Parts: sequence; C-alpha cells; structure tokens
Amino acid sequence: MDRAILHSDMNCFYAAVEMLHHPEFAGRPLAVGGDPEARHGIVLTANYPAKKRGVKTGMVLWQARQICPELVIVAPRMDLYLRFSRLAHQIYAEYTDLQEPFGIDESWLDVSASASAVGDARHIAAEIRARVKKELGLTVSIGVSWNKIYAKFGSDYKKPDAITEITRENYRDIVWRAPVSDLLYVGRATAKKLRSLGLNTIGDVAVCEPRILTAHLGKIGLILRIFACGEDQTPVSAEGSASPIKSIGNSTTTPRDLVSTDDVRMVVCLLAESVAARLRENHFVGRNIGISVRDNELFSFGRQQQIEVPTNISDEIAEHAMRIFLRHYRWEKPIRSVGVRVADLVPDAYCYQTSLFLDERMREKQLKMDMAVDAMRRRFGHDAVLRGRLYCDRILAGLDAKADDHMVHPHSYFEKGVHVSEEG
Repeated sequence: MDRAILHSDMNCFYAAVEMLHHPEFAGRPLAVGGDPEARHGIVLTANYPAKKRGVKTGMVLWQARQICPELVIVAPRMDLYLRFSRLAHQIYAEYTDLQEPFGIDESWLDVSASASAVGDARHIAAEIRARVKKELGLTVSIGVSWNKIYAKFGSDYKKPDAITEITRENYRDIVWRAPVSDLLYVGRATAKKLRSLGLNTIGDVAVCEPRILTAHLGKIGLILRIFACGEDQTPVSAEGSASPIKSIGNSTTTPRDLVSTDDVRMVVCLLAESVAARLRENHFVGRNIGISVRDNELFSFGRQQQIEVPTNISDEIAEHAMRIFLRHYRWEKPIRSVGVRVADLVPDAYCYQTSLFLDERMREKQLKMDMAVDAMRRRFGHDAVLRGRLYCDRILAGLDAKADDHMVHPHSYFEKGVHVSEEG
C-alpha cells in the first residue's frame, strides 16, 4: 500500500510574517533582507507584489531597489520566524508525529497512519491549509503524493495557497512534462548538463538509461533518476528527531581591523552571546562549533569542531570558538570580519552522555545565568547587561552583534541518505 506524504511550504514565509506585523505595508512590495547600506545586503525573500515587479531571492538590495523603487525593505527577525515555524509544527503534530523539517518554512508529513481516523491525505492537507490560514494568518501550498520528492514537487507546482495531488494516475501528465530544472536538486549547472544530453523534461530523465546518467553525472545521475521515477523510499523522520534548521550563526564586519587575540576574543564573546541567546530562544543545543575569519585583504577561512556535550551556553561556545581560532590563525594580516556558528542542532531536551571532564553543576549555573541575562535584556533592552571586557575598547564596544548578519542554514535532503542501484 502506498504511503500518504504531504509537503507543506509556507508561502513567502519571512515576508508573510513581516506583513502580519506591519499592516501599514498591506498591498505594497516588501522584501526581507539586510541593511541596504551594509556591504552584504541581499534579498532573503520577497512578497508577491515585489516578485511581480521582478524582485528575486538572492538579489542585491541596491539592485532590487533599482527594479522596484517603491520596495519596502525590512531587516530579518529569525527568532520571530522560528516561533511561527514552531506554531505550524504544532498544527502538523495533531495529524502525525512523522514530520520532517526541510528548512524553517517547509516540512514533509507522513499521514499514512492518520488517514483512517481523520480522512484521506487530501482532506488532511485541506484541514492543515485552512488551520494555518485561520490560526497563524499565513498561507501554505501543500503537495500530496506517495513519496517525498513528488510531494515536494506538488507544493511548488501551484502557489500561493494551493493543494496539488500527484497520483500514480496523473504523475506522467504533471511531473514528467515539467522542465528538468523543477526536479529537486537540479540546479543551473546540472540542468544545463542534462539538457546537453537531450534530457529536457523530468520524464526524459525518468526513462533515460542509467549508464548514460552515470557516465555524465556519476552517482547523482542515478539519484535524480530515482527522484524522477517517483521511486524514492526515504522515510519521513519522526517529530523531534531533527531541528527545523541545520545551524545558527552570526558574523560581523568589525568597525576597525582586529590586530590582537584580545580583540578577537572580545568580538567572539559578543557573537557567541548572540548565537547562544537564539539557540535558547528556540530551544536548541548544538554539537558542532565553527568559526570563520576574513582578513583585511579579504582572504577567508573557516574551521569547525565536534564537541563532546551539546551546548547553548555562551561561555562554552566562545571558549570552543577561541580554541579553534588560536589553533589555526597565524596573524599574517589584521582581521576584518569574524563569524561564529553552532551546527548539528538538536532540541534542548536531547539526552546526552555526561562527561567526567565537565562540571555539570557549574554548567547548570552558567545556563541559569545566561537565561537571567536573556530575561533582563527582553525587559530592559540589550544594553541593560554588558560584559566588563567590552569597556576595554570603546570602538569595539559599540559593535551591535545582535543586530548584525545572522545565518540560518537549512538541512540537505542528502543528509538522510538515498539508496542507489545501478540497475535502475
């Protein structure tokens, strides 16, 4: 018996949430992105009025303004988006515990076991769509199928606020006739290579000889053929087994070049505080700490390290990041920007093996202290509590790491693993 898989995709998610909080912008083109005066400002997402005027995700903000002079640009608020993501998952949880996030705004749901009690998959999709609109004020597009890839295709097929069902009776007419670029993980380069082989549609890939795909694309060619045929059997993960995002990080271009380890330590502490606060706000801990550094000639490098015990404690994140920095940076040039990232996220209720080399009572005190600081800052503002080391440098003390460039990275489908057989 076929599975019943849904893929729910919240439409123009960041922009839609911002429109809820800015009713004065109703009907106006709006984009979520960085500070237009900053050096790295790009469009993260845009609402439909902006898209109709040619504004696209990834576009540089000044370019978006040229295309659409009346464009309203607001800074991203990841905490707010994660809160709405959690609220959507609470709705999904009433229908299944098999819900797997694919980024902050998309999720697969396996409702196979719910169909007999609640209704068939399309009926469940209709209920979810109506509830998200009524309870959250957002719209979703939902794909319904027997496998994750076709369900994902269905949620992209009609937007916004739509349901598309891909069945064994209609997939050749809907999926196979679509351009090959509409298949999950076919980017520009892969699409160009497939078209050079005469494979212009998803159906062309589905019926192509496996040896031809292997010869030109390697293993990924066989994976794409499995996707195109609707034969992917990858299960939908159980609720709570993964966070909706892969990592949370923060980077900043400093107001002056950093010329000493003490300079770097000050900035790393600020960034670690910011990242840790977001982890706690969204109930995550991480098992991987990473740091990125760019010198004043724009040469950059990044390093990361697995840690024994997952954490969302500010001092622990800063200490791990500084160890990585001291191990790898040689001070050939001054530093222009620094980033700190925590990855391999799991819910903060995650059970882990304690270490003989860590004082758990001290860790608990540190976490409580961080949470107390969080509460004070929520009530009185971020500057209500500052670390003493910030007063050692007036220029760096003015750095507002909390409002700078936050990074939220989605999961890759291939993290789940796809079995490939050359027999096709």
